[in-house]
Amino acid sequence: MNEYDSSKMADLMDEYKGYTLTDDAAEADVLLLNTCSIREKAQEKVFHQLGRWKKLKDKNPNLIIGVGGCVASQEGKMIKERAQCVDIIFGPQTLHRLPEMIDQVKQGGKAVIDISFPEIEKFDRLPEPRADGPTAFVSIMEGCSKYCSFCVVPYTRGEEVSRPVDDVILEVAQLAEQGVREVNLLGQNVNAFRGATHDDDICTFAELLRYIAAIDGIDRVRFTTSHPIEFSQDIIDVYEDTPELVSFVHLPVQSGSDHILTQMKRGHMAIEYKSIIRRLRKARPDIQISSDFIIGFPGESKQDFADTMKLIEDVAFDHSFSFIYSARPGTPAADLPDDVTLAEKKERLAILQERITQQAMRYSRQMLGTVQRILVEGPSVKNPMELRGRTETSRVVNFSADPKHIGSFVDVEIVDVYANSLRGTFVRGEDEMDLRRSLRPSDIVLQHKKDDELGVTQYTP
Repeated sequence: MNEYDSSKMADLMDEYKGYTLTDDAAEADVLLLNTCSIREKAQEKVFHQLGRWKKLKDKNPNLIIGVGGCVASQEGKMIKERAQCVDIIFGPQTLHRLPEMIDQVKQGGKAVIDISFPEIEKFDRLPEPRADGPTAFVSIMEGCSKYCSFCVVPYTRGEEVSRPVDDVILEVAQLAEQGVREVNLLGQNVNAFRGATHDDDICTFAELLRYIAAIDGIDRVRFTTSHPIEFSQDIIDVYEDTPELVSFVHLPVQSGSDHILTQMKRGHMAIEYKSIIRRLRKARPDIQISSDFIIGFPGESKQDFADTMKLIEDVAFDHSFSFIYSARPGTPAADLPDDVTLAEKKERLAILQERITQQAMRYSRQMLGTVQRILVEGPSVKNPMELRGRTETSRVVNFSADPKHIGSFVDVEIVDVYANSLRGTFVRGEDEMDLRRSLRPSDIVLQHKKDDELGVTQYTP
C-alpha cells in the first residue's frame, strides 16, 4: 500500500506541479517522506531521515519537506515539534491535497497539517492511472475496522472504505490498455471490499475478482492483504473457476496459539484458519500460502510458540513476514504485561524464520526441471543483459532471452535454485503459447493426505 501511495504522490507532483523525480536529495525542491508506523523501528527511521534532510534545508531555506503516511496520522503536530524543518504533514487519505498544501506553504510560510479521513475523495482526485511495466497495483479499499489489539491501522488510516466498483474496473481497464497484464488489488483488509454499484447495489470481493479477470488483457490477478475472518467460501470458489487468479495467497494469521489470537483480538482460532487453507487447497491443489507472524506478543509462553510452529508445519507456508512484537502507543496491547525477554523473542524469531526458509527452499527445489509460465517484467537486476520475471507464486526467475519479450508471458524451464531467486532457460514465447483462459499453468502439484479430523494437510514431494 505504501508503494502504491508513493507512486500516486509522484504522479500528482508531475501532473499538477510539473515536478520530476530525482535520485539526489540535494537537487530537490520538495522532499516527501511516506511513512509506516507498524513497528517502532520503522517510525524511528523517519526522524533519522528528517535529521539528514534538515542539513539540506539549512543550505536551502526554500526547500519544502513533507511527511505523509501512518506516522503522520499518528503523531500529527508532534512531528513538527520534534523536527522543525518539516513544512507539511499529511495522512494517507489526504495525499491528493499535496499540490494545495505546497501552495499554502509557499504563500504563507507556515506548516500545514492535514491528517483527516475524507474517505473516497482521495481516489476521485488522483491523476489517471499510468502503467509502469506489465504489472500494476490498484487500491480498491482502505482502512480497517477489525481493531486487532496490536495494530494502529484503524487509527492512522480510518475504518474500512471501499471504492465504487465501476471506478475500480475503469482503472484496471485503463491500465490494461497501457499494456498491464497483471494487477495486484490492494487494501488493508482487501477481502472486506464491498463496493457500491451504479444501481445502488453492493459488489462483493468475489464478484470483483471475476469482473477484473474478465477484462481484456488482464491475465493475472493478485490481492493483498486479506483477513481470515472474511475469507469466505465465495472467494474460495473463485479459485475453482477463474484461472486468472494466481495460485498464491497471502493470508496473515499472526500466531498459531488460540490464547494469543484471543489476546490479539483476531476474531478467529487456529482451527478456523486451517479450515480455510484446507478448502483453498481443495479448490486449487497447487496453491501456495504466505502469512504474517508476530513473535513475542505479551504473555507468549513456550507452549504458545510451539503452537505457532505446529501451525507452520501443518500448513507448510511458502513465505512469511515475521517480526518481534513492537508495542504501538494507543493500542490496547501496549498496556499488556510483557514477561518474555528480548533474547527469547529473538531466538524464537530465528527458529520460525529458519523453518519457513527451509519450506520455501523445498518448494523451489521441487520446481527444478519444470516449465513455468513467467510474466517478463524487465531486465535482470544483477545482469541487465538478462531478463527477469515472476512465477504465479511470486518467485523471481532470471534467464536469457530477447528483450522483445518484456511485457509478455514466456515459458521457462527452471534449471537452478538460489536463496531468493530461480534460474531458467527460455523455452517459448507468447506467440507460441496457447493462452486460452481454460488453460492455467501450475507451479507445483504435490501429493497430500489428511492428517486428522481437523483437515490438516501435510505435503510430500
